[in-house]
Amino acid sequence: MTAPLTTTNPAAADPGPSTTTSTTPGTTAAPVTPAGRLRAGLATTPGRLALATTVAVVACLLLGVTGFLAGNGQSAALQDAQRDAAQLVGTQELRNDLVSADATATNAFLVGGLEPTEARERYETSLSEAAEAVPSLAATARGAGEAADLAAVADSVQRYAGLVESARANNRQGFPVGAAYLDQASAALRDEVLPTIDEVAVSTSQRVDADMGSVSLAQALLLFVLLSLVALGAVQLWLARRTHRVLNTGLAAASVALLVGGVVAAAAVLGGNGVARSVASGPYAATVATSEALSLATDAKSMESFTLIKRGSGGDFEESYQTSLADAKALLAEAAEATDTGSDPLSLLNAWDEKHTEIRALDDEGSWDDAVRAATATGDDTAGAAFTAFSDQAHADVEAMSDDAVDRLGSAATTAQVAAWIALVLGVAGAVAAAAGMNVRLKEYR
Repeated sequence: MTAPLTTTNPAAADPGPSTTTSTTPGTTAAPVTPAGRLRAGLATTPGRLALATTVAVVACLLLGVTGFLAGNGQSAALQDAQRDAAQLVGTQELRNDLVSADATATNAFLVGGLEPTEARERYETSLSEAAEAVPSLAATARGAGEAADLAAVADSVQRYAGLVESARANNRQGFPVGAAYLDQASAALRDEVLPTIDEVAVSTSQRVDADMGSVSLAQALLLFVLLSLVALGAVQLWLARRTHRVLNTGLAAASVALLVGGVVAAAAVLGGNGVARSVASGPYAATVATSEALSLATDAKSMESFTLIKRGSGGDFEESYQTSLADAKALLAEAAEATDTGSDPLSLLNAWDEKHTEIRALDDEGSWDDAVRAATATGDDTAGAAFTAFSDQAHADVEAMSDDAVDRLGSAATTAQVAAWIALVLGVAGAVAAAAGMNVRLKEYR
């Protein structure tokens, strides 16, 4: 018999080289995770040097970016405050022009017949300045609502001017209806035009306050500037202890760049905030108060004329006069506390008020003609001359103080913008210097 043939598997007979990892029986090799690799890397000096390099570079860039954002943001806020403050002053001047035109028209009406040429010229000048100011203010208004309100003012001013012309035409011919037209014109101005202008002024004033608040917000970013300086200092301290070398040229250059950039950014931002506060409580506050006082006093002059036009029934107008003048005096006192212009419009307003008292005394005694002559006279030591002296001084103060406020805000905005770019450039330069300095140490381990 032949023995059966047996087949043998070569692979089973010769397993070849072992491809398995020798492990302790019953255990499995743990996979290597990214966190594990990071910990292993940081356990070595080169790994720690790489991390320190990253911290130093990020600290430099953080200072540059935050310094730029702080300076640039504050510059934008200061420019907004500058623009809105100028817009508010322009809106108040528009109001002053309109009440000045009305005061001139009502005072000239007392003369009867053809009004004096000087009075007519003052009226036309005030009205034309108001008409020219409206489109300019509407074009620079921030918001469709304000632009629409100012457009409505332009239409109402045209209506007011038409009513005044009707009053003048009838007054020249001696028709009593002229007084009715003048009443209607003045009512249209006070009921339609001035409230709308006041609403625009209030919204603009609120915007100025918001702009001033935004200026101070930039200071919060200075915390990141300080954090950057601390982080870079910590890297240098660690490196000195690790390598036993006191000076690293790259890190030293980065420290100087960051210190200069931080000081420049901090000085500009803190200085800009100080300028905004001083302007808000100084020339800006005084400008707004003086302009409002001028408007109230001019309105009081109109009331003075109406007390005489009504001939014995002008008690309500006298009350309005006293209220407006008291408010104007209070505002001028506030302006004097806010800033010193070297002038004293309040004393000039008091001088005109004394003339008004004399006019009222003549009218109350029954000397209406004498009272009218005293109210309409324009020579020296007259009510007209006293009011003109006050008005001219108030206008000059408003112009000087508003220019001062706008110039100071603009200068601070420019300084903050320059500081922003300085901080950014020095931050980037510091990052390059820090990376170069740390790279020298890293090469020692390669």
